[in-house]
Amino acid sequence: MKLQRFALALAGAGLFAATAVSGTAVAADPNPSVKSRIAALKQQAAAKAVAEPCSSLLGGVTANGAVNSLEILPGKPPKVEPWFDFKFYAAKATGTWYLAQNASGSQLYYYGVFIQAGNLYRHTTYINQDTGAVTPKIAKVGGGWASFKTIATSNYSITAPRHAYIYGLNANGKLYRYSQVGTAVKSLGNFAGFTSFKALTVVSETPTYDTLLMTTTAGALYTVRIPVAASTKPVLKLVRKTGFAAYEALTAHNCGVRGGTLIVGIDHDTDSAYQYAFSKFNGTATAITAYGKAPAVLSGVTTAPFTTHYDQLVGE
Repeated sequence: MKLQRFALALAGAGLFAATAVSGTAVAADPNPSVKSRIAALKQQAAAKAVAEPCSSLLGGVTANGAVNSLEILPGKPPKVEPWFDFKFYAAKATGTWYLAQNASGSQLYYYGVFIQAGNLYRHTTYINQDTGAVTPKIAKVGGGWASFKTIATSNYSITAPRHAYIYGLNANGKLYRYSQVGTAVKSLGNFAGFTSFKALTVVSETPTYDTLLMTTTAGALYTVRIPVAASTKPVLKLVRKTGFAAYEALTAHNCGVRGGTLIVGIDHDTDSAYQYAFSKFNGTATAITAYGKAPAVLSGVTTAPFTTHYDQLVGE
């Protein structure tokens, strides 16, 4: 299992007592264990790379509950490093998968939320660091989620005030927001005016606001800044008028030191993924580089970005 990118971010947060660096696993070992990959990262820490490597880490969840995951590296065309498939649960929609580590450092796990059969679930997906075996465990959060088309999650965890939100795009044309602490989810209201919107992902997480990137059915692309304060309304900015109609899902990852973002648009009708690099989001002045179609099939009915608990998005 390829966890080197996750381990890089965790190392930067001090969880592996190492400095985040660029680089890949030892080339002589075609299928190293998670343990050997992490050991290699620690050895490479002395290099102290200047910039964090850029890539898109994502996984598709199929109708029968399998996850197929891959890493997309920017280029023309993009390059793909397939990860591996593992058994999960069927999901209609899923938020970001966050990688974390327990206090003793003995256990790695992902966590996140997903919708299945009208219910919201939280998953904790444990990783055996020696064998790479994956063991998902889920807990039902609540019902009433059948009318949600898609969801996205934010996780501002660096400084107080911290927040973890779920954003849900509903078939009734409203965007809902919920606070989340473990399996405790509380409604924070909704915002009207999103009938024509289709896909969404989070591109910024700050103490005072989150920013979503959203597409419309006609193909327009917008940023939607949502202040943390409950009494304030979202601020929408047009990024592009056309070109993004095909995507049923979006994923976002930081790229570069100036707030750049790698975005992958996923066309679930053709199981295709297209990668873009965006400058700091600034309405129609935002610069975009289109890398094109990734040479891989990403099957699934929903797609999730993979990141870590401490990797904050800074795209706007």
